[in-house]
Amino acid sequence: MKKQMSDSLLLAVFLTLAGGFQDAYSYNCRGQVFANAQTGNIVLLGQNLATGHFDKAFHYFMPLLAFVFGVYLAEWIRRKYQHSLRIHWRQTVLLAEIVLLIVVGWFSSDWNIWANVLLSFACAMQVNTFRKFRGLPCATTMCIGNMRSAASLLCAYHVTKDPEMRRKSLHYYFVIAIFALGAAFGAVLSQRIGTKAIWIAAGLQLIGFCLMFFHSPDTDDQALSPF
Repeated sequence: MKKQMSDSLLLAVFLTLAGGFQDAYSYNCRGQVFANAQTGNIVLLGQNLATGHFDKAFHYFMPLLAFVFGVYLAEWIRRKYQHSLRIHWRQTVLLAEIVLLIVVGWFSSDWNIWANVLLSFACAMQVNTFRKFRGLPCATTMCIGNMRSAASLLCAYHVTKDPEMRRKSLHYYFVIAIFALGAAFGAVLSQRIGTKAIWIAAGLQLIGFCLMFFHSPDTDDQALSPF
């Protein structure tokens, strides 16, 4: 059975690098907001509502709302174009993300709230679109689910001694390490370049977009995988 290009580990690497980069960028360049991690925004929204800081609450509410609409749009594209033969529907979503990140790079620091809105919208589209790599559920814009899966599978390996459980656990730890690497690059380059650093993340996603035209999952994954 032929694998989907979107299931490739190599594609996961570029999308996860971009995901880590975006989180570091939004924190360092856009008002210390984690545009990919919405749990923190929910906590800060509730805190500011409770203390009567409604203007600050709005600052955290907008990315949350954008995230919801991003998931909605990605799902609409999937349902509308999943049988398209001209271009894979996931490429359509990825291309939309790239455009959004390019637009964000043109926003000055006075537009941070709207930059975070677009970043959260793009993140939501990626979360909803790229859910599996090498047949395993996996996130490219956040780590908590990957960490849970990695630890759970490692425990399963120690109990059952099944090497497949170990391989799957290492898969998740590898993706987490790639996310951290993307965040490290994002932190350094955001501080050096400024608001336009997000174009580097757009470039990483563009590589992923192109890979979906030419990539051979089986061959390239074997060459890339450290386990």
